[in-house]
Amino acid sequence: MMLSKQAQNALIRWESHGPRIIKASFKTKKEGISMNIIQCYAPTNDYNEDAKNQFYNRLQSIVEKCQTKDLTILMGDFNAKVGTVNTGYEDIMGRHELGERNENGERFANLCAFQRQGWNGQHWI
Repeated sequence: MMLSKQAQNALIRWESHGPRIIKASFKTKKEGISMNIIQCYAPTNDYNEDAKNQFYNRLQSIVEKCQTKDLTILMGDFNAKVGTVNTGYEDIMGRHELGERNENGERFANLCAFQRQGWNGQHWI
C-alpha cells in the first residue's frame, strides 16, 4: 500500500483479507469518525461459483463490520458490468453505464442493494 506522508499519519490500521481485499482505516478531521477504504479485485465471471461466492461473502462481512457513522469507500476492480437497466436498483444506481449486466454485475448490485437497506441516504454505484 502506497501512502502519502499525510495519509501515513492519518492511518489507524490496515487489514489484508486474502489476496483480493484490503481495508485501510484513517482518522478524519471530524472527531469520532473514521474513513474506511476497502480495495477489491473480484474474480472474473470465468471463475468457479465457489470462488465468487467466497469473495462476495467475505466482502459483505467486511462492509457490515464498518460502523455506519464512518465514511466507507468501496472501490476496486469488480470485473462487473452493471448495465443501463436499473429496474429494482433505482436507489443505488443510475442508468449511465455501458452494455448489459453480467453475472458479476448482478452480484455487485445485490451487494450494494443489501447494504443500502441499513445505510440511509447513501448511493452506491
